[in-house]
Formats: sequence, structure tokens, C-alpha cells
Amino acid sequence: LVGASGGKDSTALIEYFANRKKQGRENFDFTAVHIASDFAPPIDTRLVELFKSWNVELVVVNVDVLGRLKENKKMNCWWCSTQRRTELNNYALEHGYNKIALGHHMDDILETLLMNALSKGELSTMIPRLRYEKYPVTVIRPLCFADVDSIIAHASANHYISVTCTCNYQDNSSRKKARSRLEALTNGSAQEKRKLFDALRNVKRDYLP
Repeated sequence: LVGASGGKDSTALIEYFANRKKQGRENFDFTAVHIASDFAPPIDTRLVELFKSWNVELVVVNVDVLGRLKENKKMNCWWCSTQRRTELNNYALEHGYNKIALGHHMDDILETLLMNALSKGELSTMIPRLRYEKYPVTVIRPLCFADVDSIIAHASANHYISVTCTCNYQDNSSRKKARSRLEALTNGSAQEKRKLFDALRNVKRDYLP
């Protein structure tokens, strides 16, 4: 199951799986699932047609995100993403999918690393492969080795129709700050981002406090 947000990242991921499927070297099936909320615009019909040209089935699941908000709680991006992820998990379990593929790329992973380190005081981030303990489902992030500039270039070259969330409840200040910090730390270098990513897999525990 592939999460289809309508943005460039998930579209690139869906194209990747469509090409792998077309090659016929592996035996697998996948479906793109778009979680539609009660306040976001519907997925662009041109994107739906693009998926069809790749022989990709798109399923739209509607969720009342605002209706699930508890009393006296403020609507925010975290709550919305949590509800969308819950629906992806439910769909995977109900329809027998054993993996959920998400479009997070290397920059997303490194930005989350900085956010957690600087706000929570912990070294943690989104991992490329996460197997749930309670459910027979594994979350995978196949774009973990792709930096955002590479995806932007690919999307531009292939004329993707990309739609990002523009709802009135957004508060991405922490993510934006982490993005600027990552840019400053690596000077936007894909090579240095890759080095930082590799460092997460090459931990020298004896030399850490």
C-alpha cells in the first residue's frame, strides 16, 4: 500500500513502484491510497489520470479529521497526519497488505533528526523500515536515499501535478526551522546530507556520553 498525498514525493514513489511492477522481475502488488479529509481539496483529477497511465489503482478514503478532534483541543498538522496514518494502517490491515510505503525522503529524515535533538534532547528520527510490534504491517520509506532536490528535479522534468496542503490549520514553523538549519549545516550539499544520513547507521557508542 502506497500513501498518495498528491505531492511530488508520493507521486515519485508511486512512479517508482509502477516501474518496478512493469519490469516484472519481482512478484508483488500495490495500491495507491489517498486519505481525503473534510477540509482539504480533493486530489487533482490530472494526477488520477497520470496514475491510470502508469496502470496504478487509486483508492480514496474519506476521513472526518475535524470530527475526531477532542473537545478543547486545537487542530494542527500533527493531529491530521496521525488520523491519516491511522486510516492507512486500518486499510492495510483490512485488505491484507503487509507493507505501507510512505514518501518521506532523506531531507525529511534529517530534519526530523534535528527537530528531535534540539527540542526533545534525543537522537531519533523516522527510520526507513519500521515493523509494528502489534500489527503484521511494516512501514517502509524507499525514498530515504533521495534528497529533496533530486525529487524536485525529477518532478519538474516529468511535469508532475503536485498539490501541497494549504489548509488554515497549518503550523509548520518547527519543520521550516529544521529545514533551514539542515540547509545551513550542509550548505545544501547532497553529498553532505548523505554523510549525515550514513552517520545515523555508523554510531560509535563508546565515543558518546
